Amino acid sequence: MDVLLVVDMQEGLLRGAPKHDLLAVVERINRLALRVRRSGGAVLFVQHAGPVGDDFEPLTPGWHLLATIKTEPCDRIVSKTLNDAFFKTSLQSDLAELRADRLLVAGWATDLCVDATIHSAAALGFKVIAVADGHTASDRPHLRAGRVIDHHHWVWANLLAPHPVSILREAEI
Repeated sequence: MDVLLVVDMQEGLLRGAPKHDLLAVVERINRLALRVRRSGGAVLFVQHAGPVGDDFEPLTPGWHLLATIKTEPCDRIVSKTLNDAFFKTSLQSDLAELRADRLLVAGWATDLCVDATIHSAAALGFKVIAVADGHTASDRPHLRAGRVIDHHHWVWANLLAPHPVSILREAEI
């Protein structure tokens, strides 16, 4: 079974610096989610829960999933408080219950929450596919967003893990 894991695509990300190719990233996530559901797979949304006053404080406008992300009643939500979606969350047990064969990872931010989650998933032995055009970041003080993304594709493709991490574009999955 394929499981699409969508990391932190929440209204709070609209604050701050622009996100690289955000509208197209959302469109690709929505297309992939539809295909995964139609093929009998599952979609899990990781929702960051920040502290009081944070852009992602629970039950504030920024905490909600992006209005442009299409969800279905069958989708699941996993709440997290740190970058890594596996740390002290239900994610690993949810994936075991679903009998996930491949874990497709998309979302925001490439170099923080998406990266931490891919590292943990790979170390835990999941067959991970990073959706190459399904994640985004902002420009960083030292590196433009496109270079951040390219760099992380290289890192993920070279992780030492039980299964190599694949880097595939949405249309290739």
